[in-house]
Amino acid sequence: MASKSSSEYYSSLKEMSPIRAIAVTLMNDPKVRKLTVAEAYEMAKKQPGVIETDMPVYPKFAQMHNLPADAKVLNDCHGNIIGRTAKARRFYHRLDAEKKNKVEGDFREAVWQMQHYPLIKAEAVLGMDKDLMIKATFITTETDVVNLYNWLLNFSPYESMQKEYEASSVLPIQDIILIAFNEWTCNDSFYNNVGAPQLALVDEKHNVIVNLGMRYFGERKKGTLTLAWTSGIRIGMAACHGGIKEIDFGTCKDSYYHKLGKRSIAFFGLSGTGKSSHTNNHDNAATLPEGFSKVVLHDDAFQIDLENKVCRCWEPTLFDKTDSRDIDHPDWKYCLALMNHAVLTLDGKRWPVGLDLRNSNGRALLDRDLLGSHVNKCAFPKALVWLMKDTVLPPVIKLTNKYLAIAMGAALMTMRNRAENVTEEDLKKLVFEPFANPFRVYELHKDVDAFLSVADNGADFYCFNSRGYWKEADDKLEAIPLKTSLTLQTAILTDALQWEPWDMLPGAMIPTKESVDKLIPGYYDKYLPQNRGNMDNYIHLLKDRFAQRIEFLKGSDMQEKPEVLEELLKTLTIKA
Repeated sequence: MASKSSSEYYSSLKEMSPIRAIAVTLMNDPKVRKLTVAEAYEMAKKQPGVIETDMPVYPKFAQMHNLPADAKVLNDCHGNIIGRTAKARRFYHRLDAEKKNKVEGDFREAVWQMQHYPLIKAEAVLGMDKDLMIKATFITTETDVVNLYNWLLNFSPYESMQKEYEASSVLPIQDIILIAFNEWTCNDSFYNNVGAPQLALVDEKHNVIVNLGMRYFGERKKGTLTLAWTSGIRIGMAACHGGIKEIDFGTCKDSYYHKLGKRSIAFFGLSGTGKSSHTNNHDNAATLPEGFSKVVLHDDAFQIDLENKVCRCWEPTLFDKTDSRDIDHPDWKYCLALMNHAVLTLDGKRWPVGLDLRNSNGRALLDRDLLGSHVNKCAFPKALVWLMKDTVLPPVIKLTNKYLAIAMGAALMTMRNRAENVTEEDLKKLVFEPFANPFRVYELHKDVDAFLSVADNGADFYCFNSRGYWKEADDKLEAIPLKTSLTLQTAILTDALQWEPWDMLPGAMIPTKESVDKLIPGYYDKYLPQNRGNMDNYIHLLKDRFAQRIEFLKGSDMQEKPEVLEELLKTLTIKA
């Protein structure tokens, strides 16, 4: 489905926000030069801070998008800021009239400053399935061309999807507009300042996002995705910052598994919680039955279409951390672009290195072919998993009460990571990030309603603890190896577990001893909640963590839905 231009969308042009009017005026300036991905590549090679390596761009991608046959991976190195800066965000529709007027004026001034630079733009299509496509335009300065190039790599250059886009049905959504200006100057304490001002202005109702004074590519990517996810919510879909894959058991060698058919499982978590590890692992550490078939939709961003009971992805690429990828890692074959990598001379060639040698949060844009078989649309999820960093939770719990399931997602407890521009102290804190989506810019109750609908449509919900489980204290934990979690994932998909109530949390269940010890010998006794050391202290912290969840939801906009809030809160009581 195609989005609408401003003139097509607004039945009365007076309904358009001033922010969109400013943005669309700049977009339509004939002096703004439109670039193809090939033109952007040639310009980006010459940009300061960009190193042309000797690593080839994934040949299939280069050929598809008319890049030179010998196109090389470009490494864009930033300065002090190497992650997203949430503190820079200002939400236009949450401002009072006086501040709205101020922001509008400052945005006009920024655009006036921009117009003293050579300006460029590019068009892309967000969405890989014909029934969910949105057109986006990115306008910036020539000095920011590497971000425009990477943005085109991350999404789909319009010219490559034009035929499919124009044949799709029309969505009641505006085209997305992204504007960026790195050289912005504004001495005003209203804006975030890191030695220079920063502003990520969000107008989610009119599909405009503005990055001023922000060089990091993640701001462009996630800002664009923020509006895509929000657009999906506006048309009745569930927005998912997570990974999802579909396993076909009909191809298994053992006919016992054929009855399972195709099953999709989705994982929701911030970077570092195991979201990609669970989604992308080839065979769940050799625990999937022989002969299975697997397809991956995406490991980071998708939408659940509640009406048609399918899932659709937004991007053809992956934006992966590379801290575990050495020089000879096979994934480099699929590389398109890099950010903030060290570059060494090896055998006379400039070669990028992962491992976070230069800085933390080194990132690579990788073609989705890395995943093996991938699709643009997959089945409605059989299971959804909240990935938690809460040490009072067992390695896996099944949430059989739908309000408890959604309450745990709405009060998802996790930890910040180096993909975000936060302090070392903040990295150590437990925080709430509803549904693991730090890019949500609409009311929480809309996500709650969407995921309640997912539950009503038959999905099962689970929590995985991806940090470690209390052994004797909050800093003395029973490790939960990734292989254990992957084995549990397979067991969920194959119905290999039986469940018993977790008495401390009504509506939650843990695996029975007989079923889980067959798969992971000794699991039951090792992770049984009643076997925690210093039990009084454990129960005290368990109660405290759930009390924090209650207070978090009470303080949220769920107050606007008091009946639903009451149902959520009733489930978050520890019985101990």
